[in-house]
Amino acid sequence: MSSFLHQRPLHSVLSDPYPLSPRYSFNSQRQISIFSRTGLIVLFSLMLILGVFMPWTGLPQGIFSVTKPSLTKWREYTLAQAVSFVAKNGTVIVCAVSQPYLRFLNNWLISIARQKHQDKVLVIAEDYATLYEINERWPGHAVLVPPAPDSQTAHKFGSQGFFNFTSRRPRHLLHILELGYNVMYNDVDMVWLGDPFPYLLGKHDVYFTDDMAAVKPLNHSHDLPPPGKKGRTYICSCMIFLRPTGGAKLVMKKWIEELQAQPWSKAKKSNDQPAFNWALNKTAGQVDLYLLPQAAFPTGGLYFKNQTWVQETKGKHVIIHNNYITGFEKKVKRFRDFGLWLADDHYQESPLGNL
Repeated sequence: MSSFLHQRPLHSVLSDPYPLSPRYSFNSQRQISIFSRTGLIVLFSLMLILGVFMPWTGLPQGIFSVTKPSLTKWREYTLAQAVSFVAKNGTVIVCAVSQPYLRFLNNWLISIARQKHQDKVLVIAEDYATLYEINERWPGHAVLVPPAPDSQTAHKFGSQGFFNFTSRRPRHLLHILELGYNVMYNDVDMVWLGDPFPYLLGKHDVYFTDDMAAVKPLNHSHDLPPPGKKGRTYICSCMIFLRPTGGAKLVMKKWIEELQAQPWSKAKKSNDQPAFNWALNKTAGQVDLYLLPQAAFPTGGLYFKNQTWVQETKGKHVIIHNNYITGFEKKVKRFRDFGLWLADDHYQESPLGNL
């Protein structure tokens, strides 16, 4: 995932784009006082018009307030309330999004809707503009866990902003586990081509995908792969399924510890994925881990760059991740080139409509 932009400012519902002129001509050019007979008539007429044509329920609670009651409601909406509202059969699908990624969110949602799982999606909004936008269109399906990260600047992969954004993820997931729910996490630069839930076999603690582009045998092991050159594995933190077990909670806690031990710096522009891998490696003997099949959950470095493999595994692909590339427009173009960009022509299939 890449960068994040600006929130839209909230405008007072009482602001008038067409203010009255300070001088009002009524035969003569006399200035009208609001306390004069004519001024009071004009004021009364304006109030009458507003009473007829404006729904009183839409006005702010306080005459000088710029916050609508609905906005206050969503600011106070908690993660526990949101998970309870969207979860189906004890399971919730979670993503984390800021305003610039709304197009990718919609693309991802359309693909999930085609698999009939959209009702269990919860969007963790990383700015208030996103929180309000989603809940206005799809009430209850977005929540913001304060404090909101700074979304006023673009956050590129490897930047401190990107690290701050992604490092919140294990805390959200741990909270959901402690509430007693199964949780699937997805990055929104993914597309579902099939239903992933039949692949979550058994009762393992943590399910994940390999981020390596090297081709595996179709019957490869589902154990944690051996460490690479850096002494750790290369598991992707983009697609994770967790059951509310002690083992899954242990991995999330260890992930949080690893992020704290390896903070972002200009010299070492880290992200959340190495810390996730260290957490898996250091808890492997205590936790029941399960590597999902590569043919169903390929990394972008394999799916988009090895068309021979794509043809050999045709019909087996379930979730495609548009990684191994950075930049909004580059990701959109690649999705379009492979027929996976749905947000323009199929937005009516999304619960959010046309964003």
